[in-house]
Amino acid sequence: MNQTQYDFLAELKFRASEEGGRTTEVHNGYRPGIRFPFDEMQTSGHQEYIAQVSVSPGETVLAKITIMSPAYFVGKLQAGMSFDFLEGSTLIGTGRIEEILNPSLISDH
Repeated sequence: MNQTQYDFLAELKFRASEEGGRTTEVHNGYRPGIRFPFDEMQTSGHQEYIAQVSVSPGETVLAKITIMSPAYFVGKLQAGMSFDFLEGSTLIGTGRIEEILNPSLISDH
C-alpha cells in the first residue's frame, strides 16, 4: 500500500522535443526540479501520473506531486498557480496547481 503524502494535484504540460523538451518518455516517479513564480529557488517534485504510468514529450497529464521540504511552502501555494519543471536549467514543461492535497501547506491567515 502506498503511504506517500501527496502535496498537490497539478496539470502538467510537457514540452515537445521540437520545443526543447525531452526526447524520451518519463515514468511514474520522475523527479524534475520545480520552480514557482515567487522564488528563484528550485525544489524537487516527485510525479505520479493519474490513469497512466508514462508520459511522452508533448503530452498534457494530471499528476499528484510530492515536493521536497514542504514546510518551506506553507501558505505560498494555491490552486491556479503556475510553475515550471526542469532538468537542470532545461525547461521540460509547465504545470498548474489544481488542488492542494496536503492540509499542512494551507496557512491559517
